[in-house]
Amino acid sequence: MKKVRTESDSLGVVEVPEAALYGAQTTRAVANFPISGLKASPFLIRALAMIKLAAAEANAELGLITPEQGKAIAQAAQEVLDGQHHEHFVVDVFQAGAGVSLHMNTNEVLANRANQILGEPLGTYKKVHPNDHVNYGQSTNDVFPTAMRLSVLLALEDLYPVLDSLAASFGKKAEEFKDILKAGRTHMQDAVPITLGQEFAAYTAAVRESSAAICRNAVTLHSLGLGGSAVGTGLNTHPDYREKVVAKLARIAKLELHSAYDLRYAMQSCAPMADVSGALRGLALEMIRISNDLRLLSSGPNTGFNEIHLPSLQPGSSIMPGKVNPVLPELTAMVAFQVVGNDTATAMAVQAGQLELNVMMPAMVHNTLQSITILTSTLRELDVHCIRGITANRERTTFYAGSTIALATALNPYIGYRKAAELVKESVASGRSIVDLAREKKLLNEDQIAEILDPQNMTEPHIKLS
Repeated sequence: MKKVRTESDSLGVVEVPEAALYGAQTTRAVANFPISGLKASPFLIRALAMIKLAAAEANAELGLITPEQGKAIAQAAQEVLDGQHHEHFVVDVFQAGAGVSLHMNTNEVLANRANQILGEPLGTYKKVHPNDHVNYGQSTNDVFPTAMRLSVLLALEDLYPVLDSLAASFGKKAEEFKDILKAGRTHMQDAVPITLGQEFAAYTAAVRESSAAICRNAVTLHSLGLGGSAVGTGLNTHPDYREKVVAKLARIAKLELHSAYDLRYAMQSCAPMADVSGALRGLALEMIRISNDLRLLSSGPNTGFNEIHLPSLQPGSSIMPGKVNPVLPELTAMVAFQVVGNDTATAMAVQAGQLELNVMMPAMVHNTLQSITILTSTLRELDVHCIRGITANRERTTFYAGSTIALATALNPYIGYRKAAELVKESVASGRSIVDLAREKKLLNEDQIAEILDPQNMTEPHIKLS
């Protein structure tokens, strides 16, 4: 039998694990919501702790709780920020609407730890009460939207450097491969030549543009409704609390945060979450595309493109000896699919707000934080263990560059589209190259052939009509 202590709340008596820092309301939530087994992200726990630390300092300075209470709550919150006590945040991510359960889990953990600091036993709440002191002047309805925004900003701080590094790695490959000519492909058919470096430079741009879009869309997360209390009117708060608590939170989080110009709007609308989730979806879509390219370019080795080699990370088959698969591009695509799904769930949650509150916040913050977390980990692995180790198969790329029927495109300004198309048709039927046919038919002299049908010249603007 596990040892328990007895607590009571407005619904009656509850048995709580003896050593738990949480209390009665958390215990009820655990019993009510045995849904996924997933617990709150560390980013969300840290954000809630930051808010409670800022509120404790502000309320103590305003004389709304005692200095002793403020100091004890602040110490407990700082311990959570330092990574302690996270095992006591036990509410499932799918829980009561608006995040009430996780919010009370936070209040109870900090209250019990504060009482311990003050020499009181767990569960008595004699000196520090979860609602009356830890939650003074606050409501789930202003705390949770604030924590949601703040947690995403904290998580993005880990993603941005990974995107910068990934873009830089693509950029280094672009420089390394700048002189490697290959056939371009559109509609999965032969197209005019391009350099392998130009392809990789485009991947660099895709990652940088996606990162910039996330950063732009995250700007509205800095606007907070903290201090709005239950419905954005600031009921039960000191007139100076709103300004003071947001300033303290900005200092604690080391972020540029400000109070929303309309607290009702900041509590009713979760549009900033949709903005960021949508930008993450954009990044995911780009990474799916790039992953598909990497898989195609490295396909083979004997029956595919085989234009690049990816690092060999593990055997690729339980039955085919020697087979090596593009595991990290495959992983990247799968993770990106999850991010796209998360964005759909987030969008549905964001549109589900009613009147003064959107109660679907736990779903949207879980999905958005999961997207950031799995993208951060996956793209770091893709960068370090795949992109940096890519090598080029120059022999294969050179062969394709000289074989593409789209070389005839360069003849358009000189012999016209129709004659060039006839040349292509004959090349496909006979298996002879565009260059050989142009020479045989005396469509161009040798100097023109060397100039116009040089694949390298086709990788940049280049027309000489005389």
